[in-house]
Amino acid sequence: MAGQEVSSRLVELLTAKDEQLASAWVEAVSRTLRGRMSLAELERELRELYTALVDGLRKGAFDWQGDAYAELRALLAELSRSRARQGFTPTETATSVLACKDILAPTTDTPSDDIHAYLHLGKLMDALALFTLEVYAKTREEIISAQSEQLMELSTPVVKLWEGVVAVPLVGTLDSARTQVVMEKLLQALVDVDADQAIIDITGVPAVDTEVAQHLLKTVVAARLMGAECIISGIRPQIAQTIVALGIQFGDIVTKASLADALKHALRRGGADVTTSGGQA
Repeated sequence: MAGQEVSSRLVELLTAKDEQLASAWVEAVSRTLRGRMSLAELERELRELYTALVDGLRKGAFDWQGDAYAELRALLAELSRSRARQGFTPTETATSVLACKDILAPTTDTPSDDIHAYLHLGKLMDALALFTLEVYAKTREEIISAQSEQLMELSTPVVKLWEGVVAVPLVGTLDSARTQVVMEKLLQALVDVDADQAIIDITGVPAVDTEVAQHLLKTVVAARLMGAECIISGIRPQIAQTIVALGIQFGDIVTKASLADALKHALRRGGADVTTSGGQA
């Protein structure tokens, strides 16, 4: 059978049993989703796909990337994005397409010409399933990337401790991407609160190596260009030993063991009177 004849025959077969086949498709997919999606929504979604599939075949084409399947691709892309956002697995997403292939599979009673037509349809459905997975994977990557950015923002707060003094308490690993976020938020905070002193607290940073030190120095230099002096606090004994062993030089940057010590130093530098709990200056 020629391509046009094959697609025409498939249209006849799918149209003759459209209600039965569409219902079977909905039932097959609903079993895999285990009630996490309403039956009414699933039925509407899959019946739209069924209609778009038949329309594509009616135009006499098996090229799923062609104009004949533009609507079907758009519907599959929306299905993939929706499944990804709702937390469905790749298998559950692909099954929404491949289940149609299963219910259309020929039997021993199927005429040879119809078997030939179904084989063509099977290849088409495989290609559409791969397309669905590609869109799903891309959407998941976008979701993960957005969540990473949000977590990075949340894990890098800039707080005002005193008039003219801001602090950045860092927790976790400091890499190039996070350094950029720290730098941008710190510089913006210096402008917003008119601060001239900044404390970078690394108490929550598990380890300081040469790379982390370079990131800290870049942030300090950027703040100085804005007219602010920086203090690095949270230098624990282990970190101090590591810095000495690596030969890391902080130059004239003030370092303190704790955030409290750094705040005291910043206040004194700003001309404030600071007393301890014992009342000594």
